[in-house]
Amino acid sequence: MKSIYALCAFLLLSISGLLLGQYAAQAQTPKPLLTEEAKIEKLLKFIENADVVFIRNGTEYSAVDAAKHLRMKREKAGNKIQTAKAFIDYIASKSSMSGEPYQMKFKNGSLINVRDILYYELKKMEGK
Repeated sequence: MKSIYALCAFLLLSISGLLLGQYAAQAQTPKPLLTEEAKIEKLLKFIENADVVFIRNGTEYSAVDAAKHLRMKREKAGNKIQTAKAFIDYIASKSSMSGEPYQMKFKNGSLINVRDILYYELKKMEGK
């Protein structure tokens, strides 16, 4: 009878050890790296879904309109924009006409430059 209990205990410990080992391996598996294109698209989706008003050249725009504008600018830039950082620096940070920075206006009235918040979002994406 003791040998049956010992065998059952051994099997339970073995199974639980395997499960814990599997869980630990899954927890340590790094997330797949995002392509630069995927990062840019995530940044555009972030803008599109933001609950803020965008200010461009002194005029307020909806988040959807801001994302449309940035997509249009990116399309016009063609293959000159290869990275998410380049997208932020050359497309999403400021007006190419006036040089004024794009801003987000929050419900409490505070303003933040789009460049700053997009760099923050990019760092989160990259796990930094």
